[in-house]
Amino acid sequence: PDPLFAATTEMEMYTHLFNKMAAACFEKCASRKHKENDLALGEMSCADRCVAKYLEAQEKVGVVLQKANEAQMAQQKSLMEMQQAMGG
Repeated sequence: PDPLFAATTEMEMYTHLFNKMAAACFEKCASRKHKENDLALGEMSCADRCVAKYLEAQEKVGVVLQKANEAQMAQQKSLMEMQQAMGG
C-alpha cells in the first residue's frame, strides 16, 4: 500500500466531510433575513449543535461500516478455510 495515496485519499475524504457538514449546517442555521457579517447567538448555537450531531452521526456510520467490513473479512476467511479443507 502506498502511504502517499492513503494520506491523499484520507485528506480528500475529510475535505469532503467538512464541505458537506459546513453546507448542511449553514443552510440549516444561518438566517437569510439579514445581511450581517457575523452570526447571531442563536445561529452560532445552532451551528455548534449541528456540527456536533453531524460528527456524531459520521462516527456511528464509521463504526457500522467497520463492523460490516470485519464481518465480510471473517466470512471470506471462513470460505477460504473451507475450500482448503475440501482440497481446493
